[in-house]
This record gives sequence, structure tokens and C-alpha cells, in this order.
Amino acid sequence: MKLINLSLFLFVFILELSTNVHGFSSPKKSLKPLVPAEALLSISHYHSTCPDAEGIISQKVAAWVNKDPTLAPSIIRLHFHDCAVRGCDASILLNHKGSERTAFESRTLRGFQMIDEIKTELEKRCPRTVSCADILTAAARDATILAGGPFWEVPFGRKDGKISLTKEANLVPQGHENITGLLAFFQERGLDMLDLVTLSGSHTIGRSTCYSIMNRIYNFNGTGKPDPSLSAYYLKLLRKRCKKDLDLVHLDVITPRTFDTMYYKNLVRKVGLLSTDQLLFSDKRTGPFVEAFATQPFLFDSQFSVSMVKLGNVQVLTRPNEGEIRVNCNYVNHV
Repeated sequence: MKLINLSLFLFVFILELSTNVHGFSSPKKSLKPLVPAEALLSISHYHSTCPDAEGIISQKVAAWVNKDPTLAPSIIRLHFHDCAVRGCDASILLNHKGSERTAFESRTLRGFQMIDEIKTELEKRCPRTVSCADILTAAARDATILAGGPFWEVPFGRKDGKISLTKEANLVPQGHENITGLLAFFQERGLDMLDLVTLSGSHTIGRSTCYSIMNRIYNFNGTGKPDPSLSAYYLKLLRKRCKKDLDLVHLDVITPRTFDTMYYKNLVRKVGLLSTDQLLFSDKRTGPFVEAFATQPFLFDSQFSVSMVKLGNVQVLTRPNEGEIRVNCNYVNHV
């Protein structure tokens, strides 16, 4: 009897072993596949825990942008810089020696005070509930709307990261990369070619420092000459505006404060400010998207909403053992 039981045990053991080798596991040992982190985000995340969260964020953003319309593109840019490094975890907001925020590449970022004010109000209403990462993501949406752009539903539930390193700030594109490099950067973050062209459309509002284009207007690729893809009229205008590195120029020379498709029309006319902008039109991979958006505003608006949701979902921290809800967006929580 014992011999039969032993034989049966060995048979079952060998059967389990062979099925595991071929990629099948026994029911007792099977592990449920982890769902993607972004799948744990939800539009209703704060409905019961902080129902006024979105309203508070929208009101505060509107108050700040009404006082200073140039803040709208700055908030969108701040959100992009955050998501570009370690995902959308509010790492760009951490304010300590050696953080992303203190890097040379971050010197022109703005909007930190507005986020702090929103966070202070939310801590009064719903302590330790709304993450800084969620605040920044929603603020970018609200800033877009105030500039005349489209609305989209923001899924919530991001946690705030605890790590922010100066050296990682240079991962963010600086305006002089080639299209292949930009595509690789986007693909590493789960974004595609269409997202690249679409999100670049946020340059329909806002300004850039002349530092980003000095080489383009005076010494393109070390030639001692300007970028030949620039129109003569635009080159003359830029040289007149850019006397110092930190002088500011509009990204969209025609309608700089209106969220529209003029950015793409400008690329077709060879009056894109950054070399990365103009390359979107001249590169055969991305050029057709530029032409489509230049002539179809509705197509751009609808795709911008889709791509911004995708951007806000990049490498989010949503699981119980990941990140935290910062009490102050500038610092990690003290245990």
C-alpha cells in the first residue's frame, strides 16, 4: 500500500514538474499576472475620499492663470518634465540639494508656488489624501483648457516618488535632438510617434529661452552659419529678439497665447522655433502627421486629449508598496 502511494506521489510530482517546464503551473502555485500600474488609476479615485479635489485644483489654476496667462504653458511643461524623469511621480517638485528641480536644465521651470498653494488647500480639506503627482497632472489639463485647448478626464490614484536626482534632469529633451533620438525617448516611456508629434503641439503656446536656439541662428552644426531650414524673415526676427541666452521668444510666432494648430502651420512655413520642432515637418516619418494637424484642428484637439492621458500614465506609482502621499510637495514625508 505504501509502495502504491509513493508511486502515485512521484507520478504527480513528475507531472507538475513537466507542466511547469512547459510554461504551465499547477493551480496551487499559479500567480495572477500583475495588471499594468496605470490600470489602477481611476476617474472616480477621489469621489468618496476628497470629492472637491478637482474643483479646488481648477479654481486655483484659473486664479493663477488669470493673473498671469504665461503660466498656462509653464504648468504643461512642468508636468512633462515630471513625467519624463522616473514617470509622473512629482519628483520634479522635490526641493532639496541634488534634486531635479535644482538642475541647470530645470532653471526656467515655473509653477511651483501654484502647486504648493493647491496642496495647502487640499491638506486642509482632505489631509494626506491627494498626491502631488495627481495635482500636477490635473493642473496641466486645467491650464490647457484655460489656454483654449480641449478637455479630458484625468484618471487619479498616482503616488508621489521619494527620489529626485539632478543628473537625471538632462534626460528631458532640450530642443536640439534628432527625430530618431526623440522617438527612442518617447518609446522608452510607452509613447509612440503620434504622441511625439501631438504633444509637441503644446508649443502652440509658451516661450523658450534664446539659449535653446543660439546655435541654430548663428552656428548651426558648427558651420558658422544659420540653419538653412529657417525662413530668412524668421531668422532676422530671431536675431533681433535674441541678444542674451535668457531672453525669451514665443514658440508660436503668430498666435503665441492661443491653443490652436498654428504651431503646425508654422512648421509647414519653416517658422518653427526649435530645431526639434522644424524636424517634425522635414522628417518623412513625422511629416504626414504635421500636415494632417495643420489642416484639421478637430483631429489635433481629440488626439491631444488622448496623448496627454497617456503622458500622465507614464511609469505611475499606484501599488500599496510604492511611493507615498506627500504632505508637502517639496519634501518627502518624515516618518
